Amino acid sequence: MTELTIRPAGEADVPVILELIRALAEYERAPNEVVCDEARLRESLFGDKPDAEVLLACIGAEAAGFAVFFHNYSTWWGRRGIYLEDLFVRPEMRGRGIGKALLRALAVIARERDCARMEWSVLDWNQPAIDFYRTLGAIPKDEWTVYRLNRPEIEKLAG
Repeated sequence: MTELTIRPAGEADVPVILELIRALAEYERAPNEVVCDEARLRESLFGDKPDAEVLLACIGAEAAGFAVFFHNYSTWWGRRGIYLEDLFVRPEMRGRGIGKALLRALAVIARERDCARMEWSVLDWNQPAIDFYRTLGAIPKDEWTVYRLNRPEIEKLAG
């Protein structure tokens, strides 16, 4: 395998980030749910107040996968944490340690930033991901249920 590198994404990577987002949506059986475009992605990731950060995993010059993350906060710890929004490795690149390398790089960032925890969600049908996360020592938070308001519900609640 050509050398694997993990690096922070830059603004020039927006097209490949969007390509990876679309590939993830396809994998998660929701290809028509991606509504962002390059302009929105550029602003949200590299504008004046970035909403999230991206690590790219590359084999040679080819983007093999990515991790999208942002900070959350623990009131009990009084410190921020990292929420992993998306971790994706192209299907043809799986089994090479890329996902683990991305998570290791994210753990280094969490340690450097004195984060209290790293968290993420996984689809309950995605057994390969569940099995992978368990090999790393991650434990499911079964007693918690994720709730979500999407844009229409936010508008309705906001009045």
